[in-house]
Amino acid sequence: MAEEWITRLQPYQQTVEELKVKLRGMRTEFAMAGVKTPIEFVTGRVKTTLAIEEKAVRRHIDLDRLELDMEDLAGLRIMTQFKEDIYKVVDLLRERQDITILEERDYVSNPKPSGYQSYHIVIEYPLQLISGERKVLAEIQIRTLQMNVWATIEHALNYKNSVADPEWLATKLQKAAELSMQVDDIYSELYQHVNESKEKEVDDAASDLQ
Repeated sequence: MAEEWITRLQPYQQTVEELKVKLRGMRTEFAMAGVKTPIEFVTGRVKTTLAIEEKAVRRHIDLDRLELDMEDLAGLRIMTQFKEDIYKVVDLLRERQDITILEERDYVSNPKPSGYQSYHIVIEYPLQLISGERKVLAEIQIRTLQMNVWATIEHALNYKNSVADPEWLATKLQKAAELSMQVDDIYSELYQHVNESKEKEVDDAASDLQ
């Protein structure tokens, strides 16, 4: 059974590895052009068989239809410094010719009730195999570093854990999410202020030359 899973998930592992190279390459291009990159770093993973089986039960997904009905078997995550950069990355992905976007879910402008924030994009990737081309579904999540800290801690606290007072935990996590959003807003304000100061310096220098 383990070998069957390895064979079944191999195309997803290859998809993740190829997309990591391509998405990290975008970051390198910005750096070589001397332009601030909206991409801080990129990670990726293929769901474990345990996670797949648990989600299949929870979402009533037939394992025979796994490749069609579970869109996040292959998952990529793009981290940004600032909230504005999330939408810059989304625009970059929309312009790519090597992926087809099937669905977008904006949990940045519209956070989940739990406080979760991230921009989800479901894509179809044309994986080239020795047997020919295969269209593979993958999910790309774009979020700030601050959003990622909250999501990582929330997952660690909630995943497979039972607490005496789940409502208390949910309330505390929502409060932490609110604070996290405020921090992101402060970072965005600082970034805008620095950019405006740089633009003013350039304008002043240009005026001095006239």
